[in-house]
Amino acid sequence: MSFLYLLKNSVNSLLAHKMRSFLTMLGMIIGIAAVLIIMSIGASAQDLILGQIRSVGSNLIGILPGASDENGPPATALGITVTTLKFDDALALAKKENVPHALAVAAYVKGTGTISWQNRNVDTSITGTTASYLDVEDTEVEFGRFFSTEEENDYSRVVVLGSQTYDDLFAGQDPIGQTVKIKREQFKVIGVMKERGAVAFQSQDNQIFIPVKTAQKILLGINHLGFIRLRVDDTKNLDESTEAIKATLREQHEINDPTKDDFSVRNVQQALSVLTGVTDALKFFLVAIAAIALIVGGIGIMNIMLVSVNERIREIGLRKALGATSANIQIQFLLETVVIAFGGGLIGTTLGLLLAALVAVVANYLGYTWHFIVTIDSVILASSVSIIIGLIFGLYPARKAAKLDPIEALRYE
Repeated sequence: MSFLYLLKNSVNSLLAHKMRSFLTMLGMIIGIAAVLIIMSIGASAQDLILGQIRSVGSNLIGILPGASDENGPPATALGITVTTLKFDDALALAKKENVPHALAVAAYVKGTGTISWQNRNVDTSITGTTASYLDVEDTEVEFGRFFSTEEENDYSRVVVLGSQTYDDLFAGQDPIGQTVKIKREQFKVIGVMKERGAVAFQSQDNQIFIPVKTAQKILLGINHLGFIRLRVDDTKNLDESTEAIKATLREQHEINDPTKDDFSVRNVQQALSVLTGVTDALKFFLVAIAAIALIVGGIGIMNIMLVSVNERIREIGLRKALGATSANIQIQFLLETVVIAFGGGLIGTTLGLLLAALVAVVANYLGYTWHFIVTIDSVILASSVSIIIGLIFGLYPARKAAKLDPIEALRYE
């Protein structure tokens, strides 16, 4: 018997029980769709995360208080307060003789509070920073101005509003020169930042900016820094600058043994590498979990095919009596299983792509730069897996059908 004849017979047998065939496919449909959705959403989420990190600039170096393993997060990333970074450290890093390739250095402290104007109150994130913030973050003021180094050193009570905070507090009115209250302290509004959106999943627009020394002394009551950022002149100088930063801070902190560093230095390229590894591992872990549905679907197909073999024993006996070989019977039942699995794979692939596209549409509607990413490899993989599962889980029912004795089969009631 020709392969096409056997394939036609297999399809006809499945069409004779449409609902049962569809329900048999359902496990495969769900499994393939789940794997494709996770692969697509995982790739898109990874692209979003890495894009967010890249958006701050590929030539940035971050300095955090607290030591850490080279491949692990510093203590501050785990929510632990460490006070080893001081304002003098930022000043030392800004000196050309210490870090020759540094273009700008900014110091930061963070807090939260309520900013008030007239009868309006807005909960906001407080960022105490230096006048060099604009150069390090590569951003700009929409109108008004940013504070100066002189105002920073004089503990001036001036504030620059993020665009969202400005909208929430002033609703389009001119804020320049207005007096606002932050934690019951009065500040003069001198500028509004240009809209920046989310960076590393944190909104840059619902915050306010004040001189770092003012934030430390008047609002937060601290004398340490949260972190320091440094922008270098070229990405090729990141490693050299990283070593220069470490040497400078060790001198500042009187550390002779590098294993006793009380700070962590990371550049954007290192962050991208770590995040890529983490997101890849998470993505494949989720795919492995989703693949369990494929195994369940394969078991379901095998069970139904065993039922089909029992229902068609007389048919098998008749076909063998008319000249069909055991190989013909085995191939037909294998083909039926593969057709079910492959059909489920095609429907699952289509469903998975549609749902992944829907997620992309919703994410973009919510304001995220979400790219719909589906690789040809993932589609081919999904189709191949469905065929392989059909072959694996169809082999036992097919061999059982092929081994039936034609005489006994014809006597079967």
